Amino acid sequence: MPWIDTHCHWDAAEFDADRTEQRAAARNAGVAHCVIPSVARSHWGRVRELAHTGAAEGSNADFQADFQGDFYALGIHPLYTPQSDKADLSALAQALRDHQSDPRLVAVGEIGLDGFVPGLDWERQTWFYREQLKMAREFQLPVILHVRRSADALLAGLRAIGGRSPWQGIAHAFNGSLQQAQRFIDLGFKLGFGGTLTYERATQIRRLARELPLSALVLETDAPDIPPQWLYRSAEDRAAGWPQGRNSPAELPRIATYLAELRGLSLEALAQATRDNAVSAFPKLSALIR
Repeated sequence: MPWIDTHCHWDAAEFDADRTEQRAAARNAGVAHCVIPSVARSHWGRVRELAHTGAAEGSNADFQADFQGDFYALGIHPLYTPQSDKADLSALAQALRDHQSDPRLVAVGEIGLDGFVPGLDWERQTWFYREQLKMAREFQLPVILHVRRSADALLAGLRAIGGRSPWQGIAHAFNGSLQQAQRFIDLGFKLGFGGTLTYERATQIRRLARELPLSALVLETDAPDIPPQWLYRSAEDRAAGWPQGRNSPAELPRIATYLAELRGLSLEALAQATRDNAVSAFPKLSALIR
């Protein structure tokens, strides 16, 4: 059963030297599909291009028949709000309008709020976030949420814009409380889990992954970021000149073994469940995957 990586930044500069080889490696590892979120206006054309290119270079014939390409989302990431303006929001609305019939455009994202990085204007972030939620409603698209020390404020925005109507999408790299997780689930969201699961010290993340309903979980890498334990370099190692390990969708099946162990599931059962959950989060996937 092929895997779906619901969050991979294939457009990142870290992949410029070997992107084709890395995409092939992911497919050879059994990752048939990736969702590529964007972070700024300058990235929108590139993520769309990547979702439409990259024929099945992999040599794993067993699942080549399942491969129908990658998918993408358009949005403005909270870390990019300082250099974005109202014109970029207007351009986003136009891009969503222009490509609304594109079966590979599956969400508005990556959008949200970041309470971790110092110096960001919270009011400005909130304005961009809520304006993009309005667009998701207008174009009837799910959303990919950036959740970092911001769960309650994100939930408030969802309730303010959506009222009692359900949402669809993913709370990416979720690391909030069990109660906050349940509130996102109640609103219709799936929760993204990835490389953090592989760290023994990540007890809260592991607890969530073990105790939340299986129907709420999706797998992701956030590649090239959030490297799993076996790729991580400590601050001491980095100071000594060792580069931080680069994450890749090819790592997803190994990451999945940690979640399968936590849940007491076979890898096949987990692949099927998380695949079904990804389609539930992004309904347009169903037209191009088997």
